[in-house]
Amino acid sequence: MIHILGESNSLFNQFLSEIRDEVIQKDSLRFRKNLERIGEIFAYEISKTLSFKEKDVTTSLGVAKMKVLYQQPVLATILRAGLPLHQGLLNFFDHAENCFISAYRKYDPNGDFHIDFQYIASPLLDNKVVILSDPMLATGSSMEVGYHALLEKGEPEHIHLVSLIASRQGIDYILSKLPADKVTLWVGAIDQEMTPKSYIVPGLGDAGDLAFGAKIDSKEVVPHTHF
Repeated sequence: MIHILGESNSLFNQFLSEIRDEVIQKDSLRFRKNLERIGEIFAYEISKTLSFKEKDVTTSLGVAKMKVLYQQPVLATILRAGLPLHQGLLNFFDHAENCFISAYRKYDPNGDFHIDFQYIASPLLDNKVVILSDPMLATGSSMEVGYHALLEKGEPEHIHLVSLIASRQGIDYILSKLPADKVTLWVGAIDQEMTPKSYIVPGLGDAGDLAFGAKIDSKEVVPHTHF
């Protein structure tokens, strides 16, 4: 199942338009804040699909019967670009356990790349609902790697995949690779094109660089010489 939040008129699209805007996104603080706010909206929408239980809450005047979450989800993200989006989800699921996955694009000499998984820091995931976030779903490879990394820590009841912007190719890839009965995909918008280097068009650019500053390739690093 796919949920596309940008198809409905809401403040979500206001934040998304600012995140895409090349002038506004020069302010990294605002960029991170908008990612965080979008994470909060995703959290609210996903909460509608989760299980709730009835609870008696004592007020100063009596007892109110309320419905509260049966179980908090586990929030997972792929470093580093996913951190602001993850924080937004955590603002709403504020008692959630957390999981962090380290993965990156490793380029081959011919210019092709694959997603290199390094490590995962996670609680046990058996029978839990997991929300895995990554701002951009381009080829879909990062989400696939993240999904399989989660399975190293147990068998979740269900996994929600959250991306701000997805490519059509990435959507098709995820649908072909991951089990439909175990995965729900949440995106803000679907763009139809990608560059030869697999960046989404129009997309927004490199979310990690815009949030935290440009990174350099390890090949560009000049080693320190000690005398």
